[in-house]
Amino acid sequence: MKTEWDYTDLAEAYLKRPDYAQTAIEKMLQTAGVKKGDAACDIGAGAAHLTLKLAEYGLNVCAVEPNDAMRANGVKRTAQYQNVRWYEGVGEHTGMEDDKFDLVTFGSSFNVCDRQLALRETDRILKSGGWFACMWNHRDLNDPLQKEIEAILKEQITDYSYGTRREDQTEVICQSDLFGEVIYLEGTVLHEILAEDFIEGWKSHGTVQRQSKDKFEYINARIRDVIERKGEEYIQVPYTTRIWMGQVKR
Repeated sequence: MKTEWDYTDLAEAYLKRPDYAQTAIEKMLQTAGVKKGDAACDIGAGAAHLTLKLAEYGLNVCAVEPNDAMRANGVKRTAQYQNVRWYEGVGEHTGMEDDKFDLVTFGSSFNVCDRQLALRETDRILKSGGWFACMWNHRDLNDPLQKEIEAILKEQITDYSYGTRREDQTEVICQSDLFGEVIYLEGTVLHEILAEDFIEGWKSHGTVQRQSKDKFEYINARIRDVIERKGEEYIQVPYTTRIWMGQVKR
């Protein structure tokens, strides 16, 4: 089962992306009340950024990822964990059993699904009283470096939009009528990264790639110019991890 958005060419660049804020992940796990040995399904698991955190906590994780190249990277990164298994599937059709999981997560993937269908699928595979959570890492757009990059994007892409990944997800979750009160959590992370890796990481931004089309390589070249002018081997990039979660009603 594949998605219409092909991330094959972005798979290697995804390895350069930041981890989710540990404080936010811990709040999520505490809110869900999960414990070591409980079952989790990480949908759109990609290169395992969230899968790894769930595995480190001791959850038994089924990682679902439609893209072969992304899934291959995720398999490599989680090879040391006996509590992680990988499957091909999408948010709307995971291929997982009914009533199996205590927690179902979407790490930077809920926005590429039909969200209502994905919520119904989540309800199907969750145990009674289980929890749904979706999350993204958002760059701090008040940071001077990010302001420069945003200026490039808005200059080169007419009507540039972040899409649904920067929206408040509360309303769409409530519309499903499948979950109780939506809980919002956040945490910050300061991502220190080699300047070259940060530049390469921009090649993983599917939202920019889809909107820029034939300008994508030019935009990445402009971002490279901005970073290289700083003349620094490492740069620090502030992110906010934002999580929306809810407990299934049944």
